[in-house]
Amino acid sequence: MSGLTLAEGPLTVEQLVDRRRWLTLVVVSLAQLMVVLDATIVNIALPPAQAELGIADADRSWVITAYTLAFGGLLLLGGRIADYWGRKRTFLLGLTGFAMASAVGGFAPNGETLFAARAFQGAFAALLAPAALALLTVAFLEPRERARAFGVYGAIIGGGAAVGLLLGGVLTEYLDWRWCMWVNVPIALVAGVAGIWGLREGRAAGRTSYDVGGAVLITLGLAGLVYGFTKAADPEYGWRHIYTLTFIIVSLLFIAGFVVVEAMADRPLLPLRVVVQRTRGGAFLVSMLAGAGLIGVALFMILYFQEVLAYPPLKAGLAALPVTVGIFLAYPAATTLLTRWGAKPIMATGALVGAGGLLLLTRIGITADFWGTILPGELVLGLGIGLIFVPLGNVALTGVHPRDAGVASAVVNASQQVGGSLGVAALSAVALQAGTAYVASHLTSPDLLTPEFVNQVKVHSYQVAFFWAAGFFAVAGLVVLAMVRAGRIKPGELTIHVG
Repeated sequence: MSGLTLAEGPLTVEQLVDRRRWLTLVVVSLAQLMVVLDATIVNIALPPAQAELGIADADRSWVITAYTLAFGGLLLLGGRIADYWGRKRTFLLGLTGFAMASAVGGFAPNGETLFAARAFQGAFAALLAPAALALLTVAFLEPRERARAFGVYGAIIGGGAAVGLLLGGVLTEYLDWRWCMWVNVPIALVAGVAGIWGLREGRAAGRTSYDVGGAVLITLGLAGLVYGFTKAADPEYGWRHIYTLTFIIVSLLFIAGFVVVEAMADRPLLPLRVVVQRTRGGAFLVSMLAGAGLIGVALFMILYFQEVLAYPPLKAGLAALPVTVGIFLAYPAATTLLTRWGAKPIMATGALVGAGGLLLLTRIGITADFWGTILPGELVLGLGIGLIFVPLGNVALTGVHPRDAGVASAVVNASQQVGGSLGVAALSAVALQAGTAYVASHLTSPDLLTPEFVNQVKVHSYQVAFFWAAGFFAVAGLVVLAMVRAGRIKPGELTIHVG
């Protein structure tokens, strides 16, 4: 370090650290943008990828769920590894692995390879995301600068979904859907090179312990449950098939085993005291239900735009943006009302509004009514989601012991990802079965199997999916009313969680 000098003399350690903290923000922001982009960018790429790789309708949801499931299922373990193995080391490993998985996914010759690449992306994101947040936390110690840094970080998380839709549209329309995977490689390369020099290593004090058994049980349980839902959507199996039922039952046993392991473990992955408290448990359930509705609907909206309305990829991305606009419009009002009314009425209202937006979207047809149906439905849905997620971080941390604050915060993110995985799988099963039933009841002659009829089948299946997603939000509202006991938040205590 003594070799680095300025005109006024050699740099001290304090000066070097001071200068590197802003580089840390740049590196962490690039990495986080990459992680957030991949939650939405592949939605735009899915229709052409499905066509090129020959992916069946019953299996296409794995492009989404493989990522969110691995990410959410391994997020808590990733945080533990970052704390004890080293945050910089974990960050760079996650970054490298994410880039390699993205490259493999871009070259995927079939659906199975793409699914596996997406799963590895999620697994490495589970290392990358908590390490990035920890590096940012220790780099900025002065309160005002920390607030500024986390403002940038939060803006990237909040705007990343919109950027993913637009970038996915541009890459798919003007280059190839595979660039939606390859785009991560140069981002990771820049962040990695800068991170090697600019990031400081750090780790938590204390005894190293990894609850690998708990992580394996919960990941297998959730993956099996999603696979069971996928088989339920397959016309060859269905909900009552022994194969489907076996996977679902065994998966539930794995999840039950996870609870037992966590209750007995010396240093559990998820201390049960964090989730059994009534208000926090309610917040986690709401996060899961809202994630299930939001991520599932995002998939079907893109399919509707591209497959039924024949929008090109970029136009489809633009058409999906009103949801994100609605979320951002809700933030100022929800933040103000949170300090006056408290979290419970805001979250309950948000769930009701979100359900209303989805019910508006059940009015879609085989021809576009963007201004009269799609735009209002998307905006109202976005407003509802914003009203839910603004108070969510505060509710999830209500009364939590400082030693559990990091775990509680991570569970909010993990529950949203896991909810998204289960929601996509369940809504896909419902939609495919609705389409099959529609064909059986309306196709009285092969002569009726026209492109217009096929589009009507798709629209009907999407309408049913939106209706069930509205049910997720309605149940979330009931959970808020029954479980959440959170009063008004003082302005100085406000912590906004960006979903």
